[in-house]
Amino acid sequence: MIDIPGLPEPDAGPVFGLALLVHIAAGITAVLAGLIAMLTRKGGEWHVGAGRVFLGGIAALFGSMVVMVAIRWPATVHLAVLGGVALAAVLLGWRNRRRGGSDGAHIAWMGLAYVTMLTAFYVDNGPHLPVWERLPDWSFWLLPAAVGAPLTVWAIRRNRPPRSVPAREPEPTP
Repeated sequence: MIDIPGLPEPDAGPVFGLALLVHIAAGITAVLAGLIAMLTRKGGEWHVGAGRVFLGGIAALFGSMVVMVAIRWPATVHLAVLGGVALAAVLLGWRNRRRGGSDGAHIAWMGLAYVTMLTAFYVDNGPHLPVWERLPDWSFWLLPAAVGAPLTVWAIRRNRPPRSVPAREPEPTP
């Protein structure tokens, strides 16, 4: 058994251990980069840079997850599904921006990727975390979305382009 401060992991060999180290680093990177992207000016240098790091972090999370899921199959198939959803969402969000899509769709896809990443973390680790260990299992699946969905909707509304007011006809001059 490998004990990462409070999170017991089965000792599944050196390949699993290396994948786990990559996974932890990628997860921390993705969480922090996602926060920076969320909290900085949309389209600005920090936002774009953090968004690229977030995309890379999710890709690395997915790659390391595939290795760990293959070693511990079928017990972790649910994590493979969550990883696939997170990767698909981040790629769709990235593609949306590259093709000049709407801000709302971009925010929705990236928000889904972030929430799904956190859901996978809590589903896998929640039973071992202080305070979270007291929650029922279903809460690990629902709480990230219960917090993330309203924040995503708020961000979409906040970043909506201003509604254009129809031009008034000039009044006839007498």
